[in-house]
Amino acid sequence: MFDPAINRQVFRNWRHFVAFGLGSGLARYAPGTFGTLVAIPLFLVISALPAWLYAVTVIAAFALGVWICETVSQDLRVHDHGGIVFDEFVGYWITMFLVPVSWLSVLAGFALFRLFDIWKPWPIRWLDDHVQGGFGIMVDDVVAGVLACAAMHAIGFQVGG
Repeated sequence: MFDPAINRQVFRNWRHFVAFGLGSGLARYAPGTFGTLVAIPLFLVISALPAWLYAVTVIAAFALGVWICETVSQDLRVHDHGGIVFDEFVGYWITMFLVPVSWLSVLAGFALFRLFDIWKPWPIRWLDDHVQGGFGIMVDDVVAGVLACAAMHAIGFQVGG
C-alpha cells in the first residue's frame, strides 16, 4: 500500500513523523482511524488544561498542521496522502472541546468524529474537494470535529451536564 521509501522517511524527518501521526498513518488499512486512536492519549494529556489553554493548544496545533501537511505533501508530491493523519488529531481534539473525560465520552467522540470524517456531509465534502494545500488537508477535519463536538454537546456530553 505505502511506498517503503515513504515509510523510512517518516522516521527520518520530524515533519513527516508528525504529519503521519507519530507513525500511525503508516497503517495498511484505515490510517485515519489509527491516527484518531493515537490522538486519544494525547487528548487525555491536554484535557487537563484549562479550557482557554486547551483552545489555544488546538489552534496552535491547527496552524502547525497546516504548515506541516503542506510541506510534507510537497515533499511526497501527493496532495493529502492517505498516511497524513495529523488532521485527525486536531479534528478529534476539537470534537472533545469542553467534553468531560470518561471512557464513554472518549469512545463516543471517537465514533462521532470518525462518522463525520468518513461520511463527509456538506460542507465537509465540498471543502475536501475544493480547498487545496495544507489548509485544505486540515479544514475538512476541523469542520468534522466541530460537527462532532456539536453532536457530543447535543446528546449531553458537556461540562456540568
